[in-house]
Amino acid sequence: MAGYDDRDGKIWMDGKLVEWREAKVHILTHALHYASSVFEGERCYNGKIFKSVEHSERLRRSGELLDMPLPYSVEEIEAAKKATLEANGLTDAYVRALAWRGAGEDMGVASSRNPIRVAVAVWSWGNYYGDAKFKGAKLDISKWKRPSPETIPSAAKASGLYMICTMSKHAAEAKGCSDAMMFDYRGYVAEATGANIFFVKDGEVHTPLPDAILNGITRQTVIGMLRDKGIKVHERYIEASELEGFEQCWLTGTAAEVTPVGQIGDYSFEVGALTREIATDYEKLVRA
Repeated sequence: MAGYDDRDGKIWMDGKLVEWREAKVHILTHALHYASSVFEGERCYNGKIFKSVEHSERLRRSGELLDMPLPYSVEEIEAAKKATLEANGLTDAYVRALAWRGAGEDMGVASSRNPIRVAVAVWSWGNYYGDAKFKGAKLDISKWKRPSPETIPSAAKASGLYMICTMSKHAAEAKGCSDAMMFDYRGYVAEATGANIFFVKDGEVHTPLPDAILNGITRQTVIGMLRDKGIKVHERYIEASELEGFEQCWLTGTAAEVTPVGQIGDYSFEVGALTREIATDYEKLVRA
């Protein structure tokens, strides 16, 4: 399969569609050196991006949190995503919207004079965790912890916050795992490298408070689905010692959708009825 830089198609950049292979930036782009970028991952099902406006709104909020006011409105970002999907002839696709500080007059840490650039790319992308949707993903436990919100804007979907996620996932894959679970700076269960996490015990669901992690759009959707079913959801601090007592576990995220977890470190979980039900119901919802 061709690399992501060598494909046919169109990418929307700064207000216009360009050839995929020509969607380039200068080596002195500020974001490349200082991680001044934010992004969104979205999925399009049957020609409709799930929660599209919410993603566009979050992209703008993320930019504001990084002192990067985006030069495009929510409506303009929505139009850009639609145009990119149409230009590539895709109705089922992954959608990546990205905003970053470009090259300009500044090349130090400060970059207020550099332009903020925006792009949208789309491509076909299957199950993020492969066949884990059927048998349950195997997770490592990362040695890296999610940082305190006093040190980073944890409510932003900022590219720089994924550095420790990349390191954690590489270490997990080297051990034959699909991903890694991370603790937060206090030692509480936080999330996987690119997905929120849920646990089941005695028919009730437990998930970490999103006070030091991203409150994922899929996470919020699934919590709403559970409560609509009358299932009690506890958003709380979860200690490492509790992992042994949970019966089921799943991950949520735009790429992950709802993916069952069969193992985290030495702890095992069944791919139980509630996990399968939520995964099935989510699949129906996004295609409704």
